[in-house]
Amino acid sequence: MALTAEDIGSPLGERATLVQFSTAFCQPCRATRRVLTEVATMVEGVAHAEIDAESRLDLVRRLDIMRTPTVFVLDAHGRVTRRASGQPRKADVIAALGHTIDS
Repeated sequence: MALTAEDIGSPLGERATLVQFSTAFCQPCRATRRVLTEVATMVEGVAHAEIDAESRLDLVRRLDIMRTPTVFVLDAHGRVTRRASGQPRKADVIAALGHTIDS
């Protein structure tokens, strides 16, 4: 499965993209945003895109998202390499990116 820049509403990263599905009143989504933004600024060629799940029900259904936050790691071509629900740890995000970028 792959996502395009049109799907996520922003350009894909040169090396990888972190895509976060959030909802307005989700506390873990705020913390997830901070973690993913920080990682994206640390790792060259990585972009972070946040999508409001309520306004993109088409994608939520297509990707079978059951809760927020849900995070996808995409490779440079938009292919989903990792998926996780709940608030991620920074170390786990970095490890998932390493796997995606190196493969």
